[in-house]
Amino acid sequence: MVRSTPERKAIRSLVWLLVIIIALVGANAASVLFNNGQWTPKLALDLEGGTQITLSPQLASGESVTEEQLNQAVAIIRQRVDAGGVSEAEINTQGGQNIVVSIPGTPDDETLARIQSSAKLEFRAVLLADVASSSTIGEEGSEDGAEPGASPSADPSASPSATEEPEESASPTPSASPTDASDLAWVTPELQEQFDTFDCSSLDVVGANVAPVDEPLVTCEQDDSIKYILGPAEVAGERITNARADLIASSTGVTTNEWGVFIEFDGEGTQQFRTVTERLVSLSGVQNQFAIVLDGRVISAPRTISAITDGRPQISGSFTEESAQTLADQLRFGALPIGFEVQSSENISATLGVSQLQSGIIAGVIGLILVALYSFLQYRALGGVVLSSLAIAAIITYLVITYLSNQQGFRLSLAGVAGLVISIGVIADSFIVYFERIRDELRDGRSVDGAVEAGWKRAWRTILISDVINFIAAIVLFVLAVGNVRGFAYTLGITTVVDLIVVALFTHPMMQLLGRTRFFGGGHPLSGLDPKALGAVYRGRAQFRTPEGVAATKIASSGREAQRRQTIAERKAAEAAASTGKKDAR
Repeated sequence: MVRSTPERKAIRSLVWLLVIIIALVGANAASVLFNNGQWTPKLALDLEGGTQITLSPQLASGESVTEEQLNQAVAIIRQRVDAGGVSEAEINTQGGQNIVVSIPGTPDDETLARIQSSAKLEFRAVLLADVASSSTIGEEGSEDGAEPGASPSADPSASPSATEEPEESASPTPSASPTDASDLAWVTPELQEQFDTFDCSSLDVVGANVAPVDEPLVTCEQDDSIKYILGPAEVAGERITNARADLIASSTGVTTNEWGVFIEFDGEGTQQFRTVTERLVSLSGVQNQFAIVLDGRVISAPRTISAITDGRPQISGSFTEESAQTLADQLRFGALPIGFEVQSSENISATLGVSQLQSGIIAGVIGLILVALYSFLQYRALGGVVLSSLAIAAIITYLVITYLSNQQGFRLSLAGVAGLVISIGVIADSFIVYFERIRDELRDGRSVDGAVEAGWKRAWRTILISDVINFIAAIVLFVLAVGNVRGFAYTLGITTVVDLIVVALFTHPMMQLLGRTRFFGGGHPLSGLDPKALGAVYRGRAQFRTPEGVAATKIASSGREAQRRQTIAERKAAEAAASTGKKDAR
């Protein structure tokens, strides 16, 4: 038997829906097997508990932290935590001095690094070093001797020769005040003595990460292999507008397997960086080097082989994808105004608990039961289509949330559960719009098949506009809100998209198939599509039997109701047709 075109379209839509569900199941299975995922969504702090980290500021003697600095630090830390997804973390100040960060579950090392690292980035000229470094600053992807170009490259893992002493390693004797950050007059005999006796293992103790920016600094490489005397800071991390982790391209433009961090400065930072590199390119020995200092340690000290004029330096070296991304996140979200250290870290219990989650689920079940009762009372057997559609929507939503929980760090809070409960009404509203359009078409004398197709064309526009508005509201709420409210907006946005998928790929195809059955297509009184019950008596070929008595009153009332339900365009078309008919009659 050859299937009609609507039936083929319906079956094709149902197949696509099945493919989507299978793909989501497969994606979650892959997360469970290969990424330590789980088959249930992770819960947020209010439902599961987690880890509470207290950060205390690192201040020089006599300094104090201001409220503005704390608020700025809270905003930056919140951005860093949320970079891994909607984690439902809570970040607050404590006692006007400390910052308390509460994270659901047990945070991984990368998340802890994002939180507690001050990411205080500075660019300082190198004055002295125990050995010369062999990395370079110049073109992106260029090597020594390359032509001037766009951005610097640095290799902090380079191993300089232990026998290669810099020209400036001898103790200088300054005779005048320093003229710039590369002037060796900064190196006083006292500073030279400190450098000669400096032990890199004591770097964290001396507080290099809170050193004054307008004075020279004695510090070391991250691996403690090289120690430096650096001039005053010339470019601050605050001048960075963007930072991203990516694979580095070679001098021939071929992408390598080496990860790096690509930085972009603002206008002022670009000019500062250009001025510094134009000065350093004319110097020799270690004074040609420019140290990139993160939290008081040198992460790279490349040589300058060309002036960088566009403000796009590149940090490369012994990065993994995770470490490069962590550093890029720290820099992109700004340097903290002050450094912090972990004062304490402890496990905390759920603020609400499982009982509140159960209450939310019970509320959802009650809402579902009420929707089911209304659907069966109002639409008879069509209520089964409503419940089936809600079940499919629940399955897809659950799989999507579980996948996002495994891959993006999403945590389901009580506010998120509220968003899911509200979505029952949002999704049911789409079915009501569709069914009412079908019934309007039946009142106008169409067959069930024709009513399903015509009703869909009119209903889809309304459903699409309604869901688009809901989705925009969810986006605005997600962008402007913080904390648990973002979880509510997130689940609301997800369920809005799921609603469109289910209505288009399940509800409408099911109505196309059911409309061709004897029960629904024949207008059985219990089908919800009985033309007589709707106030229309259909005779075929879009003709109605002449109404009499009470039936005529009922049909006339139904006709007036159908007129009220017409769109403006439909009313104008009807008026134009009536006007044309009158002229023809004359």
